[in-house]
Amino acid sequence: MKCIYCGCKESRVIDSRTSDEGDSIRRRRECINCGKRFTTYETIETTPVLVIKTNGTRQAFDINKIKSGIIKACEKRPVPMYKIDQLVDDVKKQVYNSMEQEISSKKIGEMVMEGLMKLDEVAYVRFASVYRSFKDISTFLQEIEKLAKINNKGGNG
Repeated sequence: MKCIYCGCKESRVIDSRTSDEGDSIRRRRECINCGKRFTTYETIETTPVLVIKTNGTRQAFDINKIKSGIIKACEKRPVPMYKIDQLVDDVKKQVYNSMEQEISSKKIGEMVMEGLMKLDEVAYVRFASVYRSFKDISTFLQEIEKLAKINNKGGNG
């Protein structure tokens, strides 16, 4: 690591600490040449993932949008926040583990719905109604019937 004071490329690490969130490491360094100290941060480099929307436009993958949608679906439901966070982390891992630089919003929506189906059926139907743009009550009933069939086959019942 190059010293910000004298430009020397040799330094030694005096102290290392992980951040509170656990997503970076703070290192306190001392230059071998001039003896001055400086701080560096080490983080994981991620490849940006673009989401292909249904209208064909692309935008950066934003995990906060997914979390917001899941929270709305779980509103007034007995779903603890740690379970929502687990689902959000699971979706995030699936997106990054796909190793794709572009992923469709449809695929992300399916990941969320799969997780919500296991978490809370009402939240699942709420999310599905927005995600699939239910046009009328018959579409809504079809989704509920599909969910009932899965449960009758021993899915989560």
